[in-house]
Amino acid sequence: MNDPHSSNPGVEVVTLGCRLNAHESERILEEAVRAGVSNAVIVNSCAVTGEAVRQTRQTIRRAKRNRPGSRIFATGCAAEIDPEAFRAMPEIDGVIPNPEKAGRDSWTRFATERPRTASTPSSRPRRARAYVEVQNGCDHRCTFCVIPFGRGDSRSVPTADIVRQVRSRRDQGYREVVLTGVDLTAYGLDLPEQVVLGHVVARILRDIPDLPRLRLSSIDAAEVDPILEELLLCEPRLMPHVHLSLQAGDDLILKRMKRRHCRED
Repeated sequence: MNDPHSSNPGVEVVTLGCRLNAHESERILEEAVRAGVSNAVIVNSCAVTGEAVRQTRQTIRRAKRNRPGSRIFATGCAAEIDPEAFRAMPEIDGVIPNPEKAGRDSWTRFATERPRTASTPSSRPRRARAYVEVQNGCDHRCTFCVIPFGRGDSRSVPTADIVRQVRSRRDQGYREVVLTGVDLTAYGLDLPEQVVLGHVVARILRDIPDLPRLRLSSIDAAEVDPILEELLLCEPRLMPHVHLSLQAGDDLILKRMKRRHCRED
């Protein structure tokens, strides 16, 4: 579980799970505060394992103990997959669907204060790295994996929007940007133009020459495109670090998991 993000003493977002969730938690906090939500704890849940779901419930109960007068809201993958179970928890005041959690309209109905106007982002970053969402959802149905049910099908962010977000993070003082998503290497399959993740990385490095470092979060070894492979080998600003979703080292297990690679790959 990551540390809570908070820029308003009345609203706290607690993040469990992946880097994409961490990125989304910042947007949740911003939109909830602007909508007028106060005196609340928002738990952005994870469902990648049964243990993650257990920790989500534990986090909700702890939040109620620590802030008994606050309202507690649940969102994220675990809350999306089994919303009724979370609504049944006595600590919960509301469950927000995963696709709607970063939208201001989702939080307006829980507002207790007048909506706030947009504020200028701080020029001092809260941490060294900034996350930028490239893609969300997954089209694959690996055995045992519930993430597609919590995130939906794969959806790519248009390249121009990604470049704009990365430039904005650089202007805010971040020296490293991490591209994140659920299935990063599926990028572009749903877009009208024929692009792959390598095209996006190349465009960022070309259009933002003063960005010191660009990094990738977890990627699927079965889908690394040639452009991305070449950039990882030759581009010094693209960090030579790859978190591969290998899952297992045994071909039989990989086959049963419906993974698309074998140990030799």
